[in-house]
Amino acid sequence: MICPPNLGHGDTIGVFTPSYPLASKASGATMLAISHLEASGYKVKLGKLIDKKDGYRSGSIFDRANEFNALVADDSVQCMMATVGGMVSNSILPYINYAQLRKTPKIIIGHSDVTAILLGVYQMTGIVTYYGPNLITTLGQYPPFLESTTQCFKDILGGYSVPYTYTMPSFFSDELINWEKGATHKTPIPNKWITVNGGKAIGRLIGGNLNTITGIYGSKYMPEICQGDILFLEDTEKFAAHAERYFSWLKICGIWDKIGGLILGKHRKFNDQGTGKAPYDILTEIIGTPHFPILADFDCCHTIPMFTLPIGKTVELDADLQTVRLLD
Repeated sequence: MICPPNLGHGDTIGVFTPSYPLASKASGATMLAISHLEASGYKVKLGKLIDKKDGYRSGSIFDRANEFNALVADDSVQCMMATVGGMVSNSILPYINYAQLRKTPKIIIGHSDVTAILLGVYQMTGIVTYYGPNLITTLGQYPPFLESTTQCFKDILGGYSVPYTYTMPSFFSDELINWEKGATHKTPIPNKWITVNGGKAIGRLIGGNLNTITGIYGSKYMPEICQGDILFLEDTEKFAAHAERYFSWLKICGIWDKIGGLILGKHRKFNDQGTGKAPYDILTEIIGTPHFPILADFDCCHTIPMFTLPIGKTVELDADLQTVRLLD
């Protein structure tokens, strides 16, 4: 495991667009997010595709890979943050300059479809990557939803003392936004984490967006899920049928027999298709009585605020106490 250098005050965050061209359509929210990072003490360097679009993507596969690799090779950039997810981040995996990353490790952060890059880089280099804010959809927000997100971002990327305990935000929002019209003021919802199955486990933290994982599973870019791992999963705007399909897929792949614990992020705007079931209800039907602790509705997902999780670090999950702590 290789830890990239910490992100400090005055350091530069390079922005890349590996999939959906949201910045080209949502300039207001993009500038709001950039101004927030600058007000937090960081410099921002925009990748060459920030305002480009090619239908469903920001550019060709090679254009997107070149944008990413340019930031990897840029010594002035200490952290690389995705603008947003999408559907096709996995297409650049064969063209990432992993040798340069191994030579000069740097922080790579994002979520959703960016899972493919986070897991791919971790697998190919051993560098810890970070499941956390995307520039526009996480940071293009108004208060009070930025404070917890920003504090956790600074804590995890700036260097923390162990054990580091994630503190549950008192509220959240799962409202959808038409980003082309700009950010909106959201109504806070009281927050609650859910113990699906009690118990305590310590293991390597691995995971991301479940839908995206299916696009790299079985490839050389997907880390093996090992015995005792603490798996974290999240998704957005899916149907109950999707949940049964994906959770059953993990069962027949043997994943539920391996892991030591499970953290489920909030599923933004989950459609239960009239069943009245939450994703974790569907999960327990599939796996029966779990042999591992499960904590659900954790804030590592498409809702806000959003935590920053280091992929590859050791974590302690106590589902009874509803605590998640980083141990290294």
